[in-house]
Amino acid sequence: MSTVPTLAGGFPDLSDLPAARPPHWGRWIAAALILGGLGLIGRAFVEGQIEWAYVGRFLTVPVILAGIGNTMVMAVLAMALGIVLGVVVAIMRLSPNPVLTAVAAGYTWLFRGTPLILQLLLWFNLALVFPVIGIPGIWSGRAVDVMTPFLAALLGLGINQGAYTSEVVRAGLLSVDAGQYEAAEAIGMSRLKALRRIILPQAMRVVLPPIGNEFIGLVKSTSLASVIQYPEVLHAAENIYYANSRVIELLIVAGLWYLLVVSILTPLQMLLERYFARGAARLGR
Repeated sequence: MSTVPTLAGGFPDLSDLPAARPPHWGRWIAAALILGGLGLIGRAFVEGQIEWAYVGRFLTVPVILAGIGNTMVMAVLAMALGIVLGVVVAIMRLSPNPVLTAVAAGYTWLFRGTPLILQLLLWFNLALVFPVIGIPGIWSGRAVDVMTPFLAALLGLGINQGAYTSEVVRAGLLSVDAGQYEAAEAIGMSRLKALRRIILPQAMRVVLPPIGNEFIGLVKSTSLASVIQYPEVLHAAENIYYANSRVIELLIVAGLWYLLVVSILTPLQMLLERYFARGAARLGR
């Protein structure tokens, strides 16, 4: 007959006894419900009135491939414009000049506070407000000719992205220790030179990882440019289903391309975050 060892004071020693594990029925029930729901959704797509042959046929047609190319070109250019504006606006927000601070805050408030699709439509219809635009004495032209779908999409997406990027950059600048500013000032550096040579390089470890996430979001936001006739992938899909009435099939084609692009960009973003996380750890030591 086995006996349980006792501790001082006569209390039994239970350290060697196996721990009882609760069954966690709630987890199993939740998992079963989720799998059942996914199964029902998959069955609906399989049995629904979807001609999957059309999906495969139109997945690589030239107009769709051109559309995904236009999507990536617009995303890269708009992100570049957004980064430039974001850095400038973030520096203005931290400026001791109250005018610069107020202008930067107003820019962020305006473009973060209005829907992106509204901004795209306003840029595209700018000719209704300014029939002629240009530089006095140098160049001028009709706004309806200048404000093409490409330019309207670039300005709408890029300026809107700049408002969000400015907050990311501002957070990165604030993450740099105040002693860095004081050290730069002590050796006679101007504020702008200190920002360029000391502060911004250190802020990049905080800024770049979320910028990758912003870029992924911007790739999907280019789909809104279809409302102003910019020929990105969703607009290309719409033009095809207007002709053959295969609406669901062409929307699935566009969705698959967006998923493919995001699936490629997501690991790159994770590598970027991991790289800068290692840099931050080295600085911490």
